Amino acid sequence: MKNIVTTFIMLFLLMGNTIFAQSNSDKKGFALLELYTSEGCSSCPPADELSGRIQNELKDKNVYVLAYHVDYWDKQGWKDIFSNADYTKRQYDYAKFMGKDPIYTPQVIINGKIDYVGSQETSLRNGIKSALVKPASASLSLETYQIDNNLSVNYSVEGTSKNSRLFIAVVQKEAKSNIKRGENANRVLTHYQIVRQLQSVDLNKVKKGTATVRLPKNFNTQDFEIIGFVQDMNSGAVLGVKRA
Repeated sequence: MKNIVTTFIMLFLLMGNTIFAQSNSDKKGFALLELYTSEGCSSCPPADELSGRIQNELKDKNVYVLAYHVDYWDKQGWKDIFSNADYTKRQYDYAKFMGKDPIYTPQVIINGKIDYVGSQETSLRNGIKSALVKPASASLSLETYQIDNNLSVNYSVEGTSKNSRLFIAVVQKEAKSNIKRGENANRVLTHYQIVRQLQSVDLNKVKKGTATVRLPKNFNTQDFEIIGFVQDMNSGAVLGVKRA
């Protein structure tokens, strides 16, 4: 009987340690790279290529890439088919958070805190290393279900700030464009991790719930992925990130 009790206690302690380790692993360091780019910008293709390499190399290292195609280059001779005014607004919001003006492309912002020229590989990789050693302050759980042209996202968040939001990005992993005019005329450009839809959820009242996201017409589970992240809307800092 004594041996049975001892064994039970040991198993209980082991289970407790395992649960604790899993909880901590949810808050390990991460790097969310938000690239602001455009098909009309001749300086952007090297940044696009670099973001693609980083995504392929570090996708298992808690590194995430989101590429936002802004629309302020659209009047310079070529309209970017992936551009969106909402992404331009998001970049302006970052300029206010960080006190940096004017905005530019290609710009990469890591964890909502520090920006880099998107084509400067050494600086960008050093920024990723620095981000990975700092633990996340929020943990996020995501479950997704496709219903016709919509995506139902069950979410649960812990460790948010007073004014935080959950952002859900529908990401196209890769696409090619044949550019006919503008600074990149007569080039075929390859884009990576293109944000096709970005939806936010206010977390001030509810930390757990379901959000519905509209999907692009060409959505499929092989060529797209869903990335969610929690952001402090007072400072712009990203608190945690998760791939669904």
